Amino acid sequence: MSMNVVSDKVTLRVKGRVATLEMNRPEALNAMDTDLIKGLICKLKEISDSDNIDIVVLTGKGRAFSAGGDIKTMLSNMNESDFFPVMDCISELIITLYSIPKLTLSAISGAAAGLGFSLALATDYILADKTSKLAMNFIGIGLIPDGGAHFFLEKRLGETMAKQVIWDGKMLNSDEALKLGLIQEIAEGELQKALEDRIADWLSRPVQAMIKTKKIMAEKNRPQLLKILELEKYGQQKMRETLDHQEGISAFLEKRRPHFIGK
Repeated sequence: MSMNVVSDKVTLRVKGRVATLEMNRPEALNAMDTDLIKGLICKLKEISDSDNIDIVVLTGKGRAFSAGGDIKTMLSNMNESDFFPVMDCISELIITLYSIPKLTLSAISGAAAGLGFSLALATDYILADKTSKLAMNFIGIGLIPDGGAHFFLEKRLGETMAKQVIWDGKMLNSDEALKLGLIQEIAEGELQKALEDRIADWLSRPVQAMIKTKKIMAEKNRPQLLKILELEKYGQQKMRETLDHQEGISAFLEKRRPHFIGK
């Protein structure tokens, strides 16, 4: 079975037992605005209901996987009543992706930063191109990670190292990310070829047994992930009200180093 479905910002392709979801805002490095987030949720729910699909691949069109949350949303002075629905959308996306009864894989080329990196971490397996760059870089503008990153980083790294990665907020190359355990594989040659090999390997296994293991772990961890998403939502709004966040944004726009004062 082959099928192509295009929404404005998300392309869904189905080939056999594999569905590929491609973020389609290449001109914005696949920065995630509300439309893109809602498009992903909608397509994931569609895939979730299909008994014929076992594997979901997440990719970004063009030069990046995703540069993170859309800068316009970050820069806007929206108050809690506008901001919380955006965070609720993010939470729904992450919980849907994490819990989907399929094997999920992120294929990363270019940048996966901020919320884009959180999205990748919500999948079962991250395959990255040699030249990819990964960053949990919220701290640079005085924010905290969202998209469940506190949950995923702690699961992968342990609490101490997770805090270190969040507080450093630095750009990691694929080798550094692999060494830390943030990704599972670096493509030796072409990313597409490595992706096809990984999919062929999975399809040669008893996939239902793999999915059952995933479901058991997801069900056990779901309450904790929901709690973290809630804490991130309220925590992020608090950070948006700080002077350091305003300074981080100004410095970003003026292309200079920020001068933080701890308030």
